[in-house]
Amino acid sequence: MGLSSARRMRLLNGAAGSGGVRRGLYVAKMRGRLEVVATPIGNLADLSARAREALASADVIAAEDTRHTLNLLRAIGVARPLVSLHEHNESQRVPELLARLEAGETIALVSDAGTPLLSDPGLELVQRAAREGFEVHAIPGPSAIVSALAVAGLPTGASASRASCPLASASGAARSPPSRTSRGRSCSSRPLTGS
Repeated sequence: MGLSSARRMRLLNGAAGSGGVRRGLYVAKMRGRLEVVATPIGNLADLSARAREALASADVIAAEDTRHTLNLLRAIGVARPLVSLHEHNESQRVPELLARLEAGETIALVSDAGTPLLSDPGLELVQRAAREGFEVHAIPGPSAIVSALAVAGLPTGASASRASCPLASASGAARSPPSRTSRGRSCSSRPLTGS
């Protein structure tokens, strides 16, 4: 099990001795890191080795439901501090977690199943951490969407991104504006007409 960045910093600071920093030894303040860790969707065997290491080496784990995450940690033999981060407390919890990142800690963000932010809390934390210059890493894992698509028998060679819907083509020809759906934006490839 590797040392967390905060523990490494304490060890490095301790190495400087009680009289301050030794001549020639410069210890820079280490900034924290946020790791967005995908967890198993129903089968604990789907947890990747990288995800296990990220959970084991985090200074704290921000979890959608600490009881659910505690069961996962027990199953893999890992004991780490947990804090709740869910839709009802995210705005209040984010400043505390940003302060921990500023102190050099590594935070693992997990949801109950799958990848955080996909229908789960964590968006505000990820956005603010990135905006404040902290490293944000994704530790990929199981995806219900990809798994369902793989067994659905649907063509998967072409994909469309709902995140970016251009209003004009590369040639400058106008296209119809994105339409709103109940779950987000969709694009139309029909050109705008004069009528």
